[in-house]
Formats: sequence, C-alpha cells, structure tokens
Amino acid sequence: MNTTPHGAELLDTLHQALTRYVVMPSEHATNAVVLWVAATHAQPAWAHAPRLVIRAPERRCGKSRLLDVVEATCHDPLITVNASPAAVYRSITPDPPVLLVDEADTIFGPKADGNEDLRGLLNAGHQRGRPALRYDAASSTVVTIPTFAMAALAGIGAMPDTIEDRAVVVHMRRRAKGENAAAYRSRRDREPLRALAGQLTAWLRADLSTLERAEPDMPVEDRAADTWEPLVIVADHAGGDWPERARAAALAMTQEASDTGDMSDRMRLLLDCRTAFADELALPTAELLRRLRAIPESPWGEYGPTGLTAMKLGSLLREYGIRSATIRFPQAGQAKGYQRAEFTDAWQRYCPDPDAPAAGHASQPYQAQIPSSQRYGSPQGYGSSRTTQQAVPALTSENDAITAGTANPLRLVRDDA
Repeated sequence: MNTTPHGAELLDTLHQALTRYVVMPSEHATNAVVLWVAATHAQPAWAHAPRLVIRAPERRCGKSRLLDVVEATCHDPLITVNASPAAVYRSITPDPPVLLVDEADTIFGPKADGNEDLRGLLNAGHQRGRPALRYDAASSTVVTIPTFAMAALAGIGAMPDTIEDRAVVVHMRRRAKGENAAAYRSRRDREPLRALAGQLTAWLRADLSTLERAEPDMPVEDRAADTWEPLVIVADHAGGDWPERARAAALAMTQEASDTGDMSDRMRLLLDCRTAFADELALPTAELLRRLRAIPESPWGEYGPTGLTAMKLGSLLREYGIRSATIRFPQAGQAKGYQRAEFTDAWQRYCPDPDAPAAGHASQPYQAQIPSSQRYGSPQGYGSSRTTQQAVPALTSENDAITAGTANPLRLVRDDA
C-alpha cells in the first residue's frame, strides 16, 4: 500500500488537536480516537462501521468535550439528540454521515421508552448489508432502508453489550490536579478543526479503492478484528509509526474491554463452578449450590427470592450443554449431581485458565480414568482426585464395600433429558 508522509502528518496534527482540548485517559485511547475519526472519512471503503463509546463513571469527566472534538473533526457529523428516528434513517446513504449521540442513557437507559427504532439502527448498522425493513402503506410495499454508519456515543456508565462489543471503548475520568486542557469554544475553534477534517477527507478519499482492498495483519481476532480493521488500515496507509501505534492500541484496549466488561450471570456461574469444584470429580447438586453461595462476593446467595436454586442452576448451565445426572456417591448415596467432565469443554472455550497447560485431549468421565483407590481416599470428598494415607473402601451401587477390581464407586445412574 502506498504511504505518504502527508497522512502521518495529518494524524499527528489531529492528535495534537485532541490532546489540546481533552485530557485523555491514556496514549492508547488517544491514538484510537485519532484513527477512529480519520476512518470516518473513508466509510465507503469499510465492511464494518465501528462504534466509538465514550463512557465515564460520573459527570464532568470530559466525555461531552471529547464528543465536541469528534464532531468537529469527523466526516459529515449528524447529531441525533433532536432528530426523529425517521429523519436519522433517511439521512443514511451509501456515503453515510457519522451519528453522534450524547447522553446515551436517553437511548439505552431506564428512560429509553420510544427510542426502539434508534436502538435498532445503532445495533444493526455495524455491518454492511444489514438494512432495516419498513412497510410503506402508501405504496403497499416493503421498503429497504440502509443502516450502515459509524456512530459515536457518550454517556455515564456502560452501554449495552451489543454496542460495546462492536466499539472502541474509551473510559474517561475527571482531571487530576496538574492535568490541564485548553477551553474549547465552538465559534472560535470549530472552523480550524473542520478545515483539518477537510484535509483528512481529501487524503483518504483519493485512495478509497486501495483502502477497500486492504487486508492488514490484525493483532486481535473475531469481532474485535472487525472493529479495529478500519483503524489499522488507516494507520498503515498513513505510515510513520502509526502502524505500530494502532496495533498496540488495539491489543491494549481490547484487553481493557475484556477486563472491565460486565460479565453475564451465565459466565459468572461457569467461572464460580470451577472454583466450587476445586479438585472434585463430581458434586451433588445440593453441595454445588452450597459451595457457590459460600464464594465471597458471589451473587448466588441472593440470586432470586431464596438464592440460586437447583432449577435455575440447571437452566443457566444448559446453554453450555451441561446437565445434571443421577449419581451414586460414596458416603452420600444416590443424588442428583454434576460431573466435572461435563464442564471442561465449556471452561476451555469460554473462560480458559491462563495458568493451565494446553489440553491435548477432551476430558472423559472420571470412571474410566482413575482407580477407585486413588480417587476416594478422603471420606469427606465427593469424588475428589486427592489422595490421602487413610483410604477407605469404596461402595457399589448397593452401597456395599468392595475390593479392588470391582465396579467403580461413583456411578452414573441415569442422565436427565
């Protein structure tokens, strides 16, 4: 791809303008916003329209000021606060505007009644080829309305997962003592920034076909790659040190989003089940519930009117293909319970342990893996993999003591449907 010093200089100028008016939370965040703004000037070249989420824990953290600078430097800004959903939909063309939403709690928060159309647009418009369908009563036909457009949203607190999962997320914060920024006055400062926006448009529009064909090496995968690809393409097109800065920002901010993102109840339960199992190979449902409720700061003791129940536990785990079974436990007899082997695939796919060695083979039920004399050395365990010096005889399905070479003590009686 042909690079010119002109592109890198324009991005440097935009970086200087941004940091003049806004105290950004990090250099990675600054670089990301610079590249996102630049990418808005080449929207016809992109397959995905990344969102920019500007969030803060409290007021007076600079989110609205950052949105002001984004508005002054992006391509064809469209402020949606006073626009009807129909007007916004009709404004989206093959060369779309950039949607700007301040006070986004009016769209997604508890006061969001009546904004379903705009919510749908913001959710659908991330990927090209996802139009909205509306029925036109006058012509008795179904009308296809394009939704593809980049959008920036500012608000207090987190945005819905469907938005943040498709966004570059910037966590703003209040200025500390010694952190200063120039006052932004629209009548004085916006015109020079619009001139800079015009230069960005001229630079990037001259090479739209080249940008559209670009397939950069991405440091992230899946949806994060879809979101960051336009930014990385712009950085590669600019040259200088921007390719390295773009990829470093993608890695750092994707990791930050993963670390600070709200975890679903189902994912939290999956992680807490790993803690509750410890090194046990199977647990009765009642014991698993007791251990889950005992985990410090876990929500399971107050999950619902009476805490997490066996029925709700089964419902949450069923989405991962995990189901309870009737098992005969040593010392406890026959009871409903869960096998550790049922969880291992979900743990590896959704919440892998970074300290665990890479698995070479899928886990199998414990009966065929470990001799009973090694599995149940502790009479207090429910199929623990630990060994002790005081092994006790295991039990058959009739709860009689057995000797080596007979049936395994933990027995799966019947799988639930």
